[in-house]
Amino acid sequence: MVDIFEEKKLKTSEINFIIETDKDNIPSKIEWNASEIKSKANQESKAICVSIWDANVQNTLKIDLWTDKMPVDDMKRFYIETIGGLAESLDRATGDQTMVSEINDLCDRLGKYIENQSKI
Repeated sequence: MVDIFEEKKLKTSEINFIIETDKDNIPSKIEWNASEIKSKANQESKAICVSIWDANVQNTLKIDLWTDKMPVDDMKRFYIETIGGLAESLDRATGDQTMVSEINDLCDRLGKYIENQSKI
C-alpha cells in the first residue's frame, strides 16, 4: 500500500560548462553537457550567455563568455537570436504581447542592420 502522504521524488537535471582559457584567461574552448541529453559527450560551443534571477537583490546575474574564435558577425547574430528567444520565453511566461512585439521588432531592426552591414 502506498502512503498518500509520501513525498513525491522530484526530478533533477544538471547543465555543466567546461571553460578552457589561455594564459591571459581568455576562453579558448567552451564545452557543455546536460543530464537530459542522451549523448554523454561534451558539446562544443563558441559562446554562452547565462542569466540568473537573484530574487534577494532583484537583479540579474549574468555569465557571458565567448572564445577567441567567435567571429564578430556570428556574435551579433547570437545576441539577436538570444533576444528573440527571450521574447518567446516572455510570451510563454507572461503572455504580454506588447512586450513580445516590441522585442521582436527590435530583433527585426537589428537583423536588417547587420544584413546591411555585411553588404558594405
